[in-house]
Amino acid sequence: MPSSRKKKEKNSVPERWLDYVPVGQRIPGTRFIAFKVPLKPSLNCQVQASKSFGLWDLLDSLESQNQELGLIIDLTYTTRYYSLTDVPRSWSYIKILTEGRKVPSDAAILSFKRAVRQFLKENQDNDKLIGVHCTHGLNRTGYLVCRYLIDVDGLDPLTAVELFNSHRASRIFSRFVSRSNIWKQTDTDTPEV
Repeated sequence: MPSSRKKKEKNSVPERWLDYVPVGQRIPGTRFIAFKVPLKPSLNCQVQASKSFGLWDLLDSLESQNQELGLIIDLTYTTRYYSLTDVPRSWSYIKILTEGRKVPSDAAILSFKRAVRQFLKENQDNDKLIGVHCTHGLNRTGYLVCRYLIDVDGLDPLTAVELFNSHRASRIFSRFVSRSNIWKQTDTDTPEV
């Protein structure tokens, strides 16, 4: 029975995926925008049309915000949600396998920072966005975006987390942030986020 359950999960919409807004807004002063994982058509057909969200829906959403995507950083720990061949050719794509329900590893943090720096270096002449997603576009996504804002851009941790939360339309889970080392650079106790 466990193998059939595993197979069913592999071919189904991620747990709690419908609970989250598909796309946030651009984080001011940055090139970041966070979103939940876009699904391939075979998964999107399992939800109401009004709730589906795929790569072309992402494109439409960004166009409605007068934004253009240049890079997707995919933090999911699987390849089942969509294929690289589904990604529009005008976008770059980087996969950083990052386990869910865990604080991202130092290797994932370093890979993320390198990918962002490389993209920004190659795209100084435009304003294209860096789209970041994990399954729900919250914890792994929020952690890595916030770490970049803290470590590279020099924001204090509370400001970085609040900036992310206010532009994702959902909040990073408090227990995830509190067990992470995102607060290591401050002398204060972990604030309530």
